[in-house]
Amino acid sequence: MSTTVPSTAAAGDHRAISAAALVAIYMQAVNISIPNAALPHIQATLSMANDEVGWVFSSYIAASAVTMSITQWLAGRHGRKVVYQAALAIFTLGLVLDTLATTSIQFVLARILQGAASGPLAPLSVAILLEATPPARHARMGLASTVCSLLGISTGPAIGGWLSEYYGWASIFYVSLPMTAFILLTMAALLSEKRAERSQPFDFFGLTTFSVGMIGLQMLLDRGERLEWFASTEIWVEAIASILGFYLFGVHVLTTREHFLRTALFRDRNLVLSTVISFALGFVLLPTLALTSPMLEELLNYPVDTTGYMTVPRGVALVLTSLVPGQVDYRPFLMGGMALVVYANWLMLGYSPAMDWRPVVEAGLLQGAGLGMVLPALARAAFGTLDPKLRPEGSALINLSRLYGSTIGIAVVQLFFYANTQAVHIALAKHLTPFRVAALGAGSTGKPGLAALNGMVTHQAATVAVIDQFEILMFAMLVVIPLVFFLRKPRPAG
Repeated sequence: MSTTVPSTAAAGDHRAISAAALVAIYMQAVNISIPNAALPHIQATLSMANDEVGWVFSSYIAASAVTMSITQWLAGRHGRKVVYQAALAIFTLGLVLDTLATTSIQFVLARILQGAASGPLAPLSVAILLEATPPARHARMGLASTVCSLLGISTGPAIGGWLSEYYGWASIFYVSLPMTAFILLTMAALLSEKRAERSQPFDFFGLTTFSVGMIGLQMLLDRGERLEWFASTEIWVEAIASILGFYLFGVHVLTTREHFLRTALFRDRNLVLSTVISFALGFVLLPTLALTSPMLEELLNYPVDTTGYMTVPRGVALVLTSLVPGQVDYRPFLMGGMALVVYANWLMLGYSPAMDWRPVVEAGLLQGAGLGMVLPALARAAFGTLDPKLRPEGSALINLSRLYGSTIGIAVVQLFFYANTQAVHIALAKHLTPFRVAALGAGSTGKPGLAALNGMVTHQAATVAVIDQFEILMFAMLVVIPLVFFLRKPRPAG
């Protein structure tokens, strides 16, 4: 039970609150992907190594996942409005620190702060939306929040590419400042306070051990290639921390009646299967963006703004297909969308240095359409058989699985990209010697000529490595398609 400060807001006030909440959902999502196309400018300014690029995304997402888990407890203990405004203020500070960073470490730390502040924004915004609208419009508001989130992730690269090309990479963070000001002022003036009468206990031990396990695994994957894996003490520490964290969390789950992921959630087959599929979706969605932009900019020599524009069809298709009215049986829709994502990734295996923009746009369009079909259908599958009392926790679980899928996916594709680039380079360049080149009729080749040839080999090796990563993403989606057959049939309406 909760006490709510009486609100005298008129219908116009409720519309303003709803608009501010939707803008917050969009802003939180767009800041995940907005650095994507701007990465060359950020790397050049901050001297960021290629294997550190994944941190730009994973640091934000991982921090967001941790704070999202404690949002409900924070709002109940300190008040929804206080937590919301504090998150906005810290998010604004993170935006400013992003622009002031002069080293890659400073930039990643600013992204962690920004991501931690973004964690409470989405769930609290959804709760505020549902409270500000009558029950008859809740389904419409739920769809609107989903569309805003998808639109944010999809339009981020295009906005970031255009701004960084013409106004400098710092402008990609300045563009969010007017949005935070609008949200903060609107909520300060119109949002009523709400807190629980009695603060509910929260399972900090479970959250801490799970987070240590995930962060240790993330750092292990991110840093392993650079530090030559277990030849490094740091990698041993991260591996031990990850194993110990997951072990303690597993023991805690088995020996404790209630924890931050309630046991009752895992008794619902649809929710469990939807969580696994959501992890795979996260594994595919952001890593695809993280691979495509560098490929277009560094291997195909497209300008930064053009790279951003080429992601627009994916976003348009994703949003439009997500607006298609839901079917009574979500399983065919879910199966069709996943098959479309797999087909799009299969088309990506045909990328080559000689292609133009058409194959990239076509594959992106099909992948976006598939994801737009899958996400709403997956929500209906996850909550169609779940006890309504468990829906807030179920929603948090689905969101966490997608966020952690994205962080692990980015780490995995970055890891295999650099490993495959080295392996392919060795295979292609092992015969690249002055004597063999001369024997093939190229005449006497000095060091400058060999360096040029080596550059060509490196370029070709990187292209092959990128295509190999699209194959990994294709199989990640392919292996979860059979899970659709195990989903329960939707309950009849009424």
